[in-house]
Amino acid sequence: MIQGSCHCGAVRFDYQRTAETAASCNCSICRRLGATWIYANADQITFHMAEGATHRYLRGEENIGFHSCTTCGCPTHWENMAEPETGPMAVNLNLCDPEEAAKVPVRRFDGADSWSFID
Repeated sequence: MIQGSCHCGAVRFDYQRTAETAASCNCSICRRLGATWIYANADQITFHMAEGATHRYLRGEENIGFHSCTTCGCPTHWENMAEPETGPMAVNLNLCDPEEAAKVPVRRFDGADSWSFID
């Protein structure tokens, strides 16, 4: 399990599986957020936060909701809006302990053009 939190601690999460790889995506939003994503199904991630602790930005056709802490602004996760309870989602590996995060290999994902890994 990997644990993470935003800078102020208002949003915390438990990633309840082994992170085999992470993705650094170059799409327009991920590049600007500076996030490195580790993926799982929504039921494999437990969040510890009060209601309203995150702001959700719906991207493009509103199929992905990007969340950031309303207090410190850290990008915390994204969710699949079609299946928010069980579908795919990702949390920001950069919010985890640096020693734990360093154990996860990061792959480069071309979300801007080819929608495939480029390494």
